[in-house]
Amino acid sequence: MIAIDLDAPALMPLDGIRLPIAGMTQISTLDYPGHLACVIFLQGCPLRCGYCDNSQRMAPRRGEASEWQAVREFLESRQGLLEAVVFSGGEPTLHNALPAAVREVKAMGFKVGLHTAGPYPARLSRLLPSLDWVGLDVKGRGSDFDRICGRPGIWQRNSQSLMALLDGGIDFECRTTVHWRDFSLTEVERLVLTLADCGVRHYAIQVARTRNCLDPAYCQPMENAPPRAMLAGLVKRLAPHFKRIELRE
Repeated sequence: MIAIDLDAPALMPLDGIRLPIAGMTQISTLDYPGHLACVIFLQGCPLRCGYCDNSQRMAPRRGEASEWQAVREFLESRQGLLEAVVFSGGEPTLHNALPAAVREVKAMGFKVGLHTAGPYPARLSRLLPSLDWVGLDVKGRGSDFDRICGRPGIWQRNSQSLMALLDGGIDFECRTTVHWRDFSLTEVERLVLTLADCGVRHYAIQVARTRNCLDPAYCQPMENAPPRAMLAGLVKRLAPHFKRIELRE
């Protein structure tokens, strides 16, 4: 059996930038805090979170050069209008051509943000000098991370990615999508305090949608779901531990 290093340096495709574009939000004020951004969604994700409502973006595929060319032309038409471009997914660090695309976007004069669950910490570390902001998804605490994302060994990789962000001096936030099938309110608080103790200063709790979930069981009503007021109260109680903490619904 041939061993494959998933964190090996990415090689530039010989025929130009080939990224599988799954979609694009032309303008957003939510995906890069404080910036007017375009969001580029890339196809393919190694995780299998039960609450995922973008399961159509999971299966990897080979991108065509024409896909990135169309994105390039759009961005050229928005120079001076948009402030930033965010690469999201799926899991964008899955793709070898991402570093080349990031460099090209930077050369156009945009700031670059990245949404990632951190499954490839070495790839993320190599990207950091070219990035301006990162949103790191933290699915859970310790082994709960692997249970929630449906893949073994990911929580250690996510922890390595978090350490790279803490050491890299880059602006970033951690965020957790909370589905009450995966969490109790006490478990949410434990996770958030753990991240605060690690040095995370920007954090967001994102309440999971319960429609079109990958696992149909996640679409069912949860008896243990706390009232919104209790969740908002938790966020308020945790606020002294962060520079910014948000509840996103």
